[in-house]
Amino acid sequence: MAGPLPPKPGERDLCPVCGMLVSRYPHWIAVVAYRDGQAHFFDGAKDLFKYLGNLPRHAPGRSAGDIASIWVTEYYGLTRIDARRAFYVIGSDTPGPMGHEFVPLATRADAEEFLKEHRGRRILAFGEVTAELAARLDKGLFD
Repeated sequence: MAGPLPPKPGERDLCPVCGMLVSRYPHWIAVVAYRDGQAHFFDGAKDLFKYLGNLPRHAPGRSAGDIASIWVTEYYGLTRIDARRAFYVIGSDTPGPMGHEFVPLATRADAEEFLKEHRGRRILAFGEVTAELAARLDKGLFD
């Protein structure tokens, strides 16, 4: 469950997956907050899912049990929402900082509207997304 407020990245925080400066992409920021107060920031949900799918590689010494909350930036409101409750549209005409992206929406209705308006291919819930699917997005594959 998400905590009260997500941490904010500093100007020099780098995405642990791709190395990009996260603060340059405020409309796409995703966050993993740990129980010990530390956090990792991402330039989009795609890298967040790659990270979650391979914690030993991207966060040595960390485990899923160490995670207190996971946040994504909701597309329409540009607010941070609980990533586990969000819906994600893939295959749309709306690129993120690194090309094809999981576009986070707060409700299924918002996701359906976005899918239609932006020619998306699929809507996924948090539990349906895998690191493998995130890697496939880099190749323009949406299944």
